[in-house]
Amino acid sequence: MAESGGAAEGPVRLTSLAHGGGCGCKIAPGVLQQILAGAPASAPFASLMVGTETSDDAAVWRLNDEQALVATTDFFMPMVDDPRDFGRIAAANALSDVYAMGGRPILALAVVGMPINVLPVETIRRILAGGSEICAEAGIPIAGGHSIDSPEPIYGLVALGLVHPDRVMTNRAARAGDQLILGKALGVGVLSAAF
Repeated sequence: MAESGGAAEGPVRLTSLAHGGGCGCKIAPGVLQQILAGAPASAPFASLMVGTETSDDAAVWRLNDEQALVATTDFFMPMVDDPRDFGRIAAANALSDVYAMGGRPILALAVVGMPINVLPVETIRRILAGGSEICAEAGIPIAGGHSIDSPEPIYGLVALGLVHPDRVMTNRAARAGDQLILGKALGVGVLSAAF
């Protein structure tokens, strides 16, 4: 039996606490379109260079002629059982959204939801440490964040970065003949979900 701030006897498998892992838990694009139908457009903001209209990895806000802010939130439930690996994967995934827009990360905020009465404090600490390692490798701080007691483990980052306004990369910039570089084999998410 679990005690508050502790865990049941034996190690708890992170993946056993989540109904799905990683991006496999995202709301399907068609369902998301239905949910967002009729939502106000973000068009009236002249400084908003990239908003929701293109389904890009992050939003981009022009600060001045030389800088634009790249902002994203990315978090998910565990797709692996090792706490440190889960933290590292989640943080790398969040920072990758800034890189995908052509930006350079400058800081992050942690998004943490954990079943406090199920996971030991040390397990949660290892998840956060994995995320901190990735941010340290990128040369940025985790400067704060928000945490909740939730029934399923959730971890990720709000990642902020900078990019020159003329160097923003978006989904709408792709052209016929562009080369695609795949960071992993197609179908890995399907295999992971099946596992």
